[in-house]
Amino acid sequence: MLKNRHVISVRDFTREEIETILEHSERMEKIYEKGDDRLSGKVLATLFFSPSTRTRLSFETAMLRLGGDVISLVGKEAASTAKGENLADTIRTVEKYCDVIVLRHPKEGAARLAAEYSSVPVINAGDGANQHPTQTFLDLYTIKKEKGKIEGLKVGLMGDLKYGRTVHSLAYALAMFGAEIHLISPEELRMPRYIVDELVEVGAADVEEHRDVEPILGELDVLYVIRIQKEMFPDPEEYERVKGSYRITRELIEEHARDDLIIMHPLPRVDEVEPEVDELPQARYFDQVRNGVIVRMALLDLLLGDAE
Repeated sequence: MLKNRHVISVRDFTREEIETILEHSERMEKIYEKGDDRLSGKVLATLFFSPSTRTRLSFETAMLRLGGDVISLVGKEAASTAKGENLADTIRTVEKYCDVIVLRHPKEGAARLAAEYSSVPVINAGDGANQHPTQTFLDLYTIKKEKGKIEGLKVGLMGDLKYGRTVHSLAYALAMFGAEIHLISPEELRMPRYIVDELVEVGAADVEEHRDVEPILGELDVLYVIRIQKEMFPDPEEYERVKGSYRITRELIEEHARDDLIIMHPLPRVDEVEPEVDELPQARYFDQVRNGVIVRMALLDLLLGDAE
């Protein structure tokens, strides 16, 4: 079903295909610690033209735990693009060295372009403010693992919903699974209207927009927080107006949230979730980091191995 597929956008996958990834991730839990050699002889290339800690290292860890090898190119200055080489030529070169390419690029549409020129699977690790599909897969896996289901859950997405590629992908996937979606942001950082309009069409139980989290916090099963991303703003003055708009504190959670709420964050964080929240039983963002390796192990096995 997924053998040799490009992974560019959540929109390219059916619910059944995403469920296959989540189910295979459950199987990968069993070999996460010790690993095995099912992808021995396979090579993964990570091409990261934008900063990353968790995504790049988790992909590399996933490949190594499955017995494969990794080659990396990190930063614009490390690539021949610094000499004027276009992305298409870079991809047609790198594909000769590997079996799968993981690409992060600052320009929207770069991963889709790379897939057009690559004879090996291309996995989008983030293209500008557009899509980040594997983050969505690991987020869905975390929610299902913690709550036992996704359909019917009340999920709050809070922060930079305008430029945040993570929540663009996640909102669409949550809608596919029939979740109730609450969008929480400043007016200036609302979810793009075209995304809001399609969520109900895709299958969301309901979609509501809010300017403050406190009134609805007690209703939520999941609160997904993202930082206000300075690097995504074309206008520095716009960033200055909205930075620090929201802050999740220990007091806020203890006074208003349910005990079974889970708090998620794709990381890195700045000041939107204070460190004291880490000690609360609701915090799950470092569990997401672990789950990221497991889900990417599952995906690589489905793309390159003998898994069905």
